[in-house]
Order: sequence, then structure tokens, then C-alpha cells
Amino acid sequence: MGRCPACGEWNTFKEAPSQPKSASASDSSALFSSISSGVTPMPLSEIDCSGEQRIRLNMSEVDRLLGGGLVKGSLVLLGGEPGIGKSTLSLQIPLMQSSLRTLYVTGEESSSQVKMRSERLGGEASGCIIYPQTHIEEVIQAAAAERPDLMIVDSVQTMFTDRVDSTPGSVSQIKEVASMLLRYAKQSSVPVILIGHITKDGYIAGPKILEHIVDVVLQFEGDSSSSYRILRSIKNRFGSTSEIAVFEMTGSGLREVTNPSEMLIPMHEQGLSGTAIASTLDGSRPLLFEVQALVSSAAYGTAQRSATGFDARRLNMLLAVLEKRAGFKLSAKDVFLNMAGGLKVNDPACDLAVVSAVLSSNFDYPLGSDVCFAGEVGLSGEIRPVGQSSRRAAEAARLGFKKMFLSTYTSSDFIVPKGLEVVKVSDIPALVRSLFKA
Repeated sequence: MGRCPACGEWNTFKEAPSQPKSASASDSSALFSSISSGVTPMPLSEIDCSGEQRIRLNMSEVDRLLGGGLVKGSLVLLGGEPGIGKSTLSLQIPLMQSSLRTLYVTGEESSSQVKMRSERLGGEASGCIIYPQTHIEEVIQAAAAERPDLMIVDSVQTMFTDRVDSTPGSVSQIKEVASMLLRYAKQSSVPVILIGHITKDGYIAGPKILEHIVDVVLQFEGDSSSSYRILRSIKNRFGSTSEIAVFEMTGSGLREVTNPSEMLIPMHEQGLSGTAIASTLDGSRPLLFEVQALVSSAAYGTAQRSATGFDARRLNMLLAVLEKRAGFKLSAKDVFLNMAGGLKVNDPACDLAVVSAVLSSNFDYPLGSDVCFAGEVGLSGEIRPVGQSSRRAAEAARLGFKKMFLSTYTSSDFIVPKGLEVVKVSDIPALVRSLFKA
């Protein structure tokens, strides 16, 4: 073109050579050539999975949550609120398992910051390699050179690649970075742990495809102002998704709580109304905790309903059952419900404890501190049985409880532990007669 279409001048165009793209962006095969796995297609009947190897992290609760340890070549996503303990846990893993050669990629902190935190946490740091880098191509090249047993990336939102023309943390960047790390993990058989931020709504930041790409999704829960943390398995291709691990945040890092029931048992004087102990089952672990309820006259005309750690719609349903089937007038009263310890409960077995706590507060009649409950409440007011009642009862007896309320329709193979009295109730009126017969 001889004439410039903008200014109208002639012979003002000059030839300029185009900037060549980086090798990492133009040739992806070159980046992964040194870590090729040599996998070939083979019939399903000939695949042998009996020798599946897992990497033990020397943290019993995390190993149990993962289904027995980290599977080689797996991609794990660890999410949680700021300050909840994600970076602390990810650094404790290599410090507590010094025999594990770990490449710790930090995109948010400097090497000196990580060093100071490791000194506070303690442990053996000889097997941990710190690499402050955010360019994912250089990270993969460093991993191919170091050949670690485990790689930790903190965080995935800070990583970027030259293949995508956008800022770090954008949807396209996160998706491309996760895909490259997945390819590295599968070809090298090195497990990769990704730290991910969450949004204000409590979801992991970035595209939803990020959770589809990874093999395991773990999420930290709990109030940052409290010392207790709950690590919950949301997705796990190699184990159960109904498991939780409880930690306590201390000055020297996260401490595993092997018996969380002991920390959730009442921490107040006896004789208080509006409290009941629920026996729930989270995965394979029975868990006993306190349900707190407060019923008072509505001060502003319209009754309030508030639930912390419990589904508010289910609370409204249980209150409607109490009013319709048992004749309790709660429509003109405020009802506040709280699950002690910052727990978020989804087990229907908590219904019986919720109803008992509400009735206890309504009558201002304290329930015994050695009484626990496990049962689901139906719309007709019946008490329905819950699964694995024997395990719940065994945990209650071990913690010193003397009486447990269950459904009349509990399975016939239920085993009553020694020293535990089991009271079976069929509906809400039967529960009221048993609780407040005095």
C-alpha cells in the first residue's frame, strides 16, 4: 500500500519484522517432550490397577480424607477463604514428610517469607525446594529438571502463560494454566496440589471447568476468627466425598484433631435450656455436637427465623411440623438456631436434636447433658430411622452419654452398647412425653 489511509501521505509505510512468538507458546510439544510418559492404547481388560501407588503425607487426617494418600499423577485443588490456613497446610506437608522431594512454587510470597513461615511451623525442610515464579512455562521446565515427588502451586490465580493474551487470574488464564499442569501431572506421574482462592459467595474463583479438570477438590471451612478448621472433600476420584478432617490452628501451625466430638461437646454449665446433642455421621466418622436454640416472643410483631450452620428452609419445615402435628404455637415467636463449633450440617439425623432444642428453649426446661439424639422428622410428625445407628450409639457410649433417642423403626440389627439406654420414639408427641414427663 503506497498511500496511508489515515493521513493521506504517500510512501510513509516502512516494513518491520514481526516479533517471533516464544518457543513455549508456539510449540507446546517441546515443553513436555522431556516428560513424555510413553503411554500407548491398550484394551481395558489388560489394564492392571492392583499396584496403584499412593504417597503418604505423614498427616493421618489428610491421608484419610484423600482415600489413603496422594495418588501419583493426580491434580488436587485446595480452596478456602483468605487467612483460613491453605498456605500453612500446603507448607506443612513437605515439612512433615521430609523424605518427599517437594517443589513448592510460590507466586504470592517471596522465598524469605516462606522461610520465615517454615521456621514458625517447624519440621524438616531438607526435602522442600522453594521456587518463586509465576510464569507457568518456566515452572514446568523447572519441575522437569528437578524431578520432584510432589509439586505445590500457590496459587493458581497468580500463574500465567504466554499462550493467552490476558491478565493473570482471568478465566482463560486459569483454564490454560490448569490444563498445562494437568498434562504435566499425568505425563510425569507427579501429583500436583493447587491452591485456589474463593469468591465472596464461597465458590472457588475462576471458571467452573477448573473443578472438572482436577481429580480432587478440598475446601477449608470455618470462621477465621475461630481456631478450628474443617477440611472437606467436595470431589474425589480416588476416594469418598463424604469425609472431613478437623484441624486446630495454633501458633506452630495446624494441629490434627483426631476426635472432633470432644471439642464440640458442651462448654458451659449444666442446667441450661435450649441445648441438645446431635449424633451425625460425616463420611465414616460419627460426630457428636451441640445444637443451640433460642425461642422468645417476637418483639417487633413479625417472627424472625435464623439458622447458623443449618438449612433455614428445613428449620421452617420443622417448626411447621411442631405447630401442625403437636399443637405448639410458635408462629408468634422468634426462633434462632446455631450449630456449635461453626459446623455446617446437612445430615437429616439432626432433625430430632433441633426439635428437642427448640422445645427445651420454649418450655425453658433443660435437657440432661448425658442425652443425645439421632432421627429424621417427617412432615406427618413421625420420627424416621437413620443409617448406621450402631456406630452413632457406640460413639455416644464411648463419650460417656447415658441415654440416646432413636426412631422406633430403627433396624432390628441395631446393637445397644453397654451403659447406654436407648429410648425409641415414633413421633413428635411421643418425644414430648419422653422428654418432659416430669
